Amino acid sequence: MLKGIHHIAIICTDYAVSKAFYTEVLGCKVLAENYREQRDSYKLDLVLPDARQIELFSFPSPPKRPSRPEAAGLRHLAFQVEDIDAVIAHLHAHNVLTEPVRVDEYTHQRFTFFQDPDGLPLELYEVKA
Repeated sequence: MLKGIHHIAIICTDYAVSKAFYTEVLGCKVLAENYREQRDSYKLDLVLPDARQIELFSFPSPPKRPSRPEAAGLRHLAFQVEDIDAVIAHLHAHNVLTEPVRVDEYTHQRFTFFQDPDGLPLELYEVKA
């Protein structure tokens, strides 16, 4: 039935800031950018190197996402990386703070968390090639 994940949708509060974060800092490529006048909303289609997509939406005055304490529902988005230290250094060079690197007690893989401009939890999960 299911073939995989096609895209993940994210709603941002400041379109220009989030667009720069996802394209310039995280390196996502733009597939399409559309302004939807009837909704006063942008829809930015981004693609990752594995062909998975992120849809970045802007809406006027969206409510804040509950993050702490953690709420039911989607918890975070995890990105697979081969060299977590290099990606952390890249994020730090762009003034993006990361949590200390931890090791998954079950898989023994290294991981860390950081946030997008709206506080959405994002994870780097190291998987060696």
